[in-house]
Amino acid sequence: MAVTFSPPHESAIPHPVIHTAGRRLSLRFNSETVQSAMNLDDPTRLELEYTRAMMLFLLFNPAPRSILMIGLGGGSLPKYCHRHLPDCDITVVEINPAVIALREVFQVPPDGPRFHVLEGDGAKHIREISALHDVILVDGFSPNGQPEALATQDFYDSCRSALQADGVLVVNLDSDPDANEPLLARLERTFEGGVKSLLSDGGTNRIVLAAAHRILWETLRHARRRLQGLPAVHRETLGRLPGATGGWPVLG
Repeated sequence: MAVTFSPPHESAIPHPVIHTAGRRLSLRFNSETVQSAMNLDDPTRLELEYTRAMMLFLLFNPAPRSILMIGLGGGSLPKYCHRHLPDCDITVVEINPAVIALREVFQVPPDGPRFHVLEGDGAKHIREISALHDVILVDGFSPNGQPEALATQDFYDSCRSALQADGVLVVNLDSDPDANEPLLARLERTFEGGVKSLLSDGGTNRIVLAAAHRILWETLRHARRRLQGLPAVHRETLGRLPGATGGWPVLG
């Protein structure tokens, strides 16, 4: 079943579509691409493989104090982090008010002392903030794909400037090599080679991990040991291996 949600006020913004299949709720902007999915019996479980791949930042920092997320969608990553990283301050920036209006449908927590959803332009927010974050997650897509504003050299440079020295940036890209090769090159320039990417969801998404060169490769060298040192819930999340590859490449 598909339901088109109309925001409280009419505008040119794209309207999200909610699909229900059994006990699974998904958010889409068209009939082809699932933006977010939620299991109604376990709302914080990460249903889509790419969201689990983005949680590989835990190998860099298993207990971040501050996470900035660009793009809310159905709130899969914010919900998981809010529940399982209780000492972390989480800020989510979402440009589409019609998406934010669905937060209760997807059981996104209300704003509170350590959880905030802001309506705004993520690229502008990154340029203007003064606070530094341990982790930045960029998962912003429109019906037409990756927004240009979230893929420029200036945007990636601003992301690095908004990270702690040992922080990590995680970006969800489309897997089309013609589209993402220029973006990977920009990330390589920003992080001076400290970039690792992997395919997920049967090859439809490319997840990029970027950090200071020494920190990235030190993390990858000890990835398997670091995975085993995580709390059980994170081991289970990251241990749900992608069927197409038989395992995350970063884990060896």
